[in-house]
Amino acid sequence: MEQLLLLVIYTARPGMREEFVQKVREAGILEAIRKENGCVRYDYFYSEEDENQLLLVEKWETEECQRVHMEQPHMHKLAEIKDRCMTDTKLERFLI
Repeated sequence: MEQLLLLVIYTARPGMREEFVQKVREAGILEAIRKENGCVRYDYFYSEEDENQLLLVEKWETEECQRVHMEQPHMHKLAEIKDRCMTDTKLERFLI
């Protein structure tokens, strides 16, 4: 069975990149996501070249697990934080 790998590139409002990650962590969202059925990896990485860029690496056992993930209540809270802190999101999707 193929796993799903997502690379999500966020562009933060100036000075909001670290605040975004801090708010997500403080709200317990990272912990909740990592405990979800089928979550293999969910990690943020900072760009060395752009102080407003953030990379999210998500890996899921199946596409269905990721679809269920997107419907979880903590994802609504994540969307609120994202709307406050981010200006742009780009997604790259791979079946591996």
